[in-house]
Amino acid sequence: MPSTFRLAALMAGCALAAAACSKGEDKAETPPAAAGAPQPKAAPAANGRSPLAQAVEAAGPQDAPPADPSMIAPSLVRVQVLLDRARFSPGSIDGVTGTNLRLAIEAFQQARGLTVDGQVTPDLWKALIEADGGPVLSDYVITPDDVMGPYVKSIPKDDYEAMAKLPALSYTGPLEALAERFHMDEALLQALNPGADFTKAGTRIAVAALGPAELPARVTRIEIDKTIGQVRAFDDQDVLQAVYPATVGSTERPAPSGELAVNTVAPRPTYTYDPSRLTFGKPKGKLTIKAGPNNPVGGTWIDLTKDTYGIHGTPDPKLVNKRASHGCVRLTNWDAAQLGKAVEKGAKVVFMGEEARAA
Repeated sequence: MPSTFRLAALMAGCALAAAACSKGEDKAETPPAAAGAPQPKAAPAANGRSPLAQAVEAAGPQDAPPADPSMIAPSLVRVQVLLDRARFSPGSIDGVTGTNLRLAIEAFQQARGLTVDGQVTPDLWKALIEADGGPVLSDYVITPDDVMGPYVKSIPKDDYEAMAKLPALSYTGPLEALAERFHMDEALLQALNPGADFTKAGTRIAVAALGPAELPARVTRIEIDKTIGQVRAFDDQDVLQAVYPATVGSTERPAPSGELAVNTVAPRPTYTYDPSRLTFGKPKGKLTIKAGPNNPVGGTWIDLTKDTYGIHGTPDPKLVNKRASHGCVRLTNWDAAQLGKAVEKGAKVVFMGEEARAA
């Protein structure tokens, strides 16, 4: 019988047990090309892209800021993809202005010695294009595996007892799986491909052209800025390797302070709800929720040396740094997977600032 690594991490905020699944379990439960996996080879570029997709590739410093900040702006899609490839994650690529995009721009500007204002300026465009001026969209052909899953019909919202009955917390369908694979918001993926049938193998779609899934160096120090909601990863030469938006605790259930360290990393964690250790939730008995990208802690758990605390993924990437957490540090699934693959056991984890968001 295959052995299973199990990590107990019952959180005062996140309350979970992380477990890396055996190879047999991975085969049964892992959605196709899960976030953080090597990116599939994109099909050759094709004519016939939507007007929005064509506008994204043509976007540049000549484009004025969008009049309606809630609308998808081609220029912001291009900026977000270029930031993502430069490892200054904007979170979910959605083509809309917001806090996570501003923080990514500020971090990039600071790293490049530019004026730090969080704005899409000509200097920002110049630096991004000089760093990587290649196309920001690729064509991808949906495969039979993309269509088959496995998927679950729906994920019960905030109902841990119903979640515990599911065989896996998989994606709910190809649209969600493909959007997360390419670090995109579902609405943007649909807007780039109007009328596309994401449930049909052979469908050609335009997606974000991502960079390498792995960081170029091992991470030996992590800074967690509780005030602005940001995680910064450094190598052993103190060179910044990546910046990620993060949900970090709340004023009612704060994250730790000071210096901790990475204890271990568990890909595909399960989630244990233990009411004897929690101050939230309705279940009266202990529950274990199976692994999957829609698990309450997403697809990766980075365990820290303070009991019950860690850095992990989330089933709701578009909500990262937009809602409070129960004391833990949430990243998008793809950012958590990238950090988890690069971080070393014993890496320093420094919490700084104070939580600014109420629960």
